[in-house]
Amino acid sequence: MNRDETIVALATASGAGAIAIIRVSGIDAIAITSKLFKSIHGKNLEVQKTHTVHLGQIVDGDKILDEVLVTIFKGPHSYTGENVAEISCHGSPYIQQEIIQLFLRNGCRMAKAGEFTLQAFLNGKMDLSQAEAVADLIASDNEANHQIAMQQMRGGFSNEIQKLREQLLNFASLIELELDFAEEDVEFADRTQFKSLVSRIQEVLKRLINSFAVGNVIKNGIPVAIVGEPNVGKSTLLNALLNEDRAIVSEIAGTTRDSIEDEITIGGIGFRFIDTAGIRETDDIVESIGIKKTFEKIEQSQVVILLADGSTLNSGTSLDEKLKQIQTEAEKIRSKHPEKPFLLLINKSDLLRDEAKEWIQETLGDAHFISAKTGKGIEEIQNQLLKFVNTGALRNNETIVTNSRHYDSLLRALDSIEKVQMGLSEELTSDLMAIDVKETLYHLGEITGEVTNDELLGNIFANFCIGK
Repeated sequence: MNRDETIVALATASGAGAIAIIRVSGIDAIAITSKLFKSIHGKNLEVQKTHTVHLGQIVDGDKILDEVLVTIFKGPHSYTGENVAEISCHGSPYIQQEIIQLFLRNGCRMAKAGEFTLQAFLNGKMDLSQAEAVADLIASDNEANHQIAMQQMRGGFSNEIQKLREQLLNFASLIELELDFAEEDVEFADRTQFKSLVSRIQEVLKRLINSFAVGNVIKNGIPVAIVGEPNVGKSTLLNALLNEDRAIVSEIAGTTRDSIEDEITIGGIGFRFIDTAGIRETDDIVESIGIKKTFEKIEQSQVVILLADGSTLNSGTSLDEKLKQIQTEAEKIRSKHPEKPFLLLINKSDLLRDEAKEWIQETLGDAHFISAKTGKGIEEIQNQLLKFVNTGALRNNETIVTNSRHYDSLLRALDSIEKVQMGLSEELTSDLMAIDVKETLYHLGEITGEVTNDELLGNIFANFCIGK
C-alpha cells in the first residue's frame, strides 16, 4: 500500500437503495472531491472545517451526475487518520458507478478489501485486534456476536494484552540491563516481584485461552444434532424450532435422507440445528449414506437431541422393550460423547396417557415431553439449550476470545511465559531468561499489531468487505 495514494470505494451495500455512500480517503481526498463538487453556496471544500456537511452536485465537466451531500473529515481526526470525504448520493447503481469512475479518472484508485481500516491501523487509530473486531461487528448476526465484537472494538481485549505487555516489558528492560553488567553479577529485576508478575500473566492468559471454547461456538453458532429413528418427528421438531416449514414432513419412513441445517437465535445466541436421517437398519443405499452422515453430524455437534415417538409408548406388552431400546440408545450416545450436553425428548406427548408419562419418567428419568406438531414444550427446550451455553462471561462483559489467530498467539505466549517461570524456579541466568521473555512479548505483540508483517496484514484485511 502506497501511503501517498488516495483511495475510493462504495461504503454501503451494492445494489439499488434510497441512498449510497462513497468513501474517499487519502492525502488528496478533499482536494479531489472539491474539484468535482459544485456547492450550492459556492463553498471550497478545502477551506471548510472538519466534520462538516455540504450540499451540492457532483459534476463531470458540464454534466451533473447527482445532487449529493459531502461530509469532510480532516486527518488525523477521521476514521482512517487521513483526509476523508464521504459522498451521500442517490442509491442508483448507475449513479454509484458513474461517481466512482469519475474519481478514478481524477487521481484516485479503487480501494482494496479492508483498506480503509488498514489505513486506520497504520495511522494508529486502532490496534490490530480492534481492526479485526470491525469485521466481526459487520458480520454479527445476533446479540451475543454483536456484544463481543463491540467489547473488542472498544479495546477491552487490547487493554488486557497491553497491560500484560507493558508490565513484562519493564522487567525485560531490567533483565537486559543486567546483561550489560554481567561481569559485576548484579540484579536489577527483583526476582520476587518478577515471579509474582509471571504468575499473574499466566492466570490472565489461561482465562483468555479458556474463554475461546465459549467464544468460538458463540461466533460460529452452536451446532445441535437432532437424531432418532425414522418418523419420530425430527423434521417436525426442526420446523417448530425454526417456526417455518424448512424440512419435508411425511408419514413415509426414510423421507429425510440427508442432513438439513438452519440457524436461529435464542436469547441472543445462535444455534444451528441439524435434522438428520432416521437411524434404522435399511437396504436402501441412499438412505444408508444419510444414516452414516447422521453419525458424522453427532461427532461435529456441540449438543445432541435424541427424539423418541411417544405415540408408541402408551401401553402394551412391548412398552418395557421400547423404553429399554430408547434407554440403550441414549446411553450409547452419552458414553461415546460424555462431554456433549444431551437432551432426551419424547415427542407426540399429546397422544400419551398420564399413567404412561409417569411410567416413562420413572424409567427414563430425565426425559422431556413435547409435541412438535402443536408446539407444546418447545419454549422449555429452547430455555434448556440456553442453559448449556456458559454465558456468565458474556453477562459480566468479560473479555471473550473468538479469533483463532488470537487464540494461537495466546497459546504460544503461555508456553513462553511458563518457560520464564521455570527459569526463575531453576535460577537460570539473565541471558537465558531474556530469550523466553522476548518470545512472550513477541506473541503478545502479534495480537495487537506491535509485531506484524505484510503477509499477516494481507491475510487479515482480505476478509473485510471493500469500502470498510
